[in-house]
Amino acid sequence: MPLTPLDIVNKEFKHGFRGYNEDDVNEFLDEIVRDYEALIRENDELKENTSGMTERLEQYRKLEATLQNTLVIAQQTAEEVKAAARKEAELIVREAEAKAEEIVRNAEARVREAENQLSQLRYETEKFRAQIKSLLEAQLRLVTEGPLLQAAVES
Repeated sequence: MPLTPLDIVNKEFKHGFRGYNEDDVNEFLDEIVRDYEALIRENDELKENTSGMTERLEQYRKLEATLQNTLVIAQQTAEEVKAAARKEAELIVREAEAKAEEIVRNAEARVREAENQLSQLRYETEKFRAQIKSLLEAQLRLVTEGPLLQAAVES
């Protein structure tokens, strides 16, 4: 058990032959008691401060752990958001490519249809020309051969 100021005050020294001056010893012991009490008070204050500091340190450690967890969660969330955005962008690109392919297919089909219609019109035009030519040739023959036939019939 540590020495207390009361132990110092109550300490009795044996008197020997030609011993120390009792007043000097008592005065010195009083000074020791004052200094010892001051040291005990200071030690108690330091223990109390240390305890408070330890509690604050523990709070800071908990806060640090919370901040670390928050940072990890924020990083994970950022990665998830980036991944989701990347997937969405890929989906948009795929949809746009599919739409572009559909537009090209439709345009190619319309071109083929227009080419078919153009071919049909050319055929119809040629057919009509041939018919007109035939008709005109027949008319021309009638006109040119008509008087000969009439003359042959009259003779």
